[in-house]
Amino acid sequence: MSKHVTHWIGGKPFDGTAARQGDIYDPATGQVSGKVDFAGADEVDAAVAAAKAAFPAWRDASLSQRTKVLFRFRELVHEHRDELARLISAEHGKVVSDAAGEVARGLEVVEFACGIPHLLKGGFSENVSTRVDAYSILQPLGVVAGITPFNFPAMVPMWMFPVAIACGNTFVLKPSEKDPSASVRIAELWAEAGLPDGVFNVVHGDKAAVDGLLHHRDVRAVSFVGSTPIARYIYETAAANGKRVQALGGAKNHMVVLPDADLDLAADAAVSAGFGSAGERCMAISVVVAVDPVGDELLAKIKERVAGLRIGPGDDPESEMGPLVTRAHRDKVASYLDSGVAQGATLAVDGRETPVIGGGGEGFWLGPTVLDHVTPEMDAYRDEIFGPVLTIARVGSYEEAMELLAGNPYGNGTAIFTNDGGAARRFQNEVEVGMVGINVPIPVPMAYYSFGGWKDSLFGDSHAHGMEGVHFYTRTKAVTARWLDPSHGGVNLGFPTNG
Repeated sequence: MSKHVTHWIGGKPFDGTAARQGDIYDPATGQVSGKVDFAGADEVDAAVAAAKAAFPAWRDASLSQRTKVLFRFRELVHEHRDELARLISAEHGKVVSDAAGEVARGLEVVEFACGIPHLLKGGFSENVSTRVDAYSILQPLGVVAGITPFNFPAMVPMWMFPVAIACGNTFVLKPSEKDPSASVRIAELWAEAGLPDGVFNVVHGDKAAVDGLLHHRDVRAVSFVGSTPIARYIYETAAANGKRVQALGGAKNHMVVLPDADLDLAADAAVSAGFGSAGERCMAISVVVAVDPVGDELLAKIKERVAGLRIGPGDDPESEMGPLVTRAHRDKVASYLDSGVAQGATLAVDGRETPVIGGGGEGFWLGPTVLDHVTPEMDAYRDEIFGPVLTIARVGSYEEAMELLAGNPYGNGTAIFTNDGGAARRFQNEVEVGMVGINVPIPVPMAYYSFGGWKDSLFGDSHAHGMEGVHFYTRTKAVTARWLDPSHGGVNLGFPTNG
């Protein structure tokens, strides 16, 4: 039976008629599995209005009330993690175990947000002047919005809304229209947890819905994760409309392998980080930088591991990697194989020839691919491919590797594999990226640290979750208070000074 996914506004499903809809696909079969309503200006206005109406009461709710809801929501998501994973797998294509891992990582941010009574503590200074005290308090912004990508339909929204809601804001989520079901199920769990109506809302759609949020006068802040061109657009448009913005963009993550590295460990890491979730991760390793003389041996170990990977439908327990999210995206990713060879790379592993469990039918399949001898002028190196294409660049030294990384416009994540502590420490100090792994291929920080890159991987000043997330979703108010002895007072027109 074809599913129908609609908006969640004011604590319940949208009961109006959508002027436009989009198709939801099963990437493993290529067939349409349902329809999703697209929001226009009226639906965006309704969601923001519901959030605005809910804000005063939620802002004034005690920290103990907020944390009670957050703890209950955490338990409900944990109880329904398998259900959420299957919803994600059915619409995104990733294998169920990978989707379950996504939900688990998102829950870490919920758990971090459960500590909001401690995180919102301000400062206090007694007697800054005679009988005068000064202190600071953190207060919520109001209605805030999140615009999130298709690749992590549960985890990336959970980088945003738990912290925002814990801080006392109300939230409007615009998830990807490609895999919308998880966001609505999450909204239902919020309601079951006791979150007041209107505090969390979901609107689906395309650019019309996005622009509606970016231009809406009642939206105070916007969080975004996606490609760099769209991140730049989000940042410029929202900032021009007076909003606070954190816009996390694309990536081209490098993994430097030094000659002293454990090559078995490095090969395992490159394959795991390059092909997990079919490479549709902003933290995927897409460039292995092999420092002479390890290139040939490392490539052989990578090819050996790739040959053993099982590609198939996300709900098949035998599958280790599923299809890509849409046919158009699959075709775009596959085009880099031909352009890479035409520009001088060597196609060491051709994912178009990878067998698929069950034959694959009309699904959006592309197996793990390896392009060797890739150089900076090639499209396969310059572009964020966002698919199962691992490229290998050969360099002659550590210094040459660092020049390669410094010349790349992205600065999201990177890794180094080495047994030399001095080299690792030098690398973490010199490399211009926001997240660094040392013998760790996907250095996604824990929830109590913050996620985000440098250079063209971030627009705005704030990273996601952690204390930077708390500061993004609050504003500081400084209070200076004096309680006078009733026998003192009088008018004084002089400029106030401390004494």
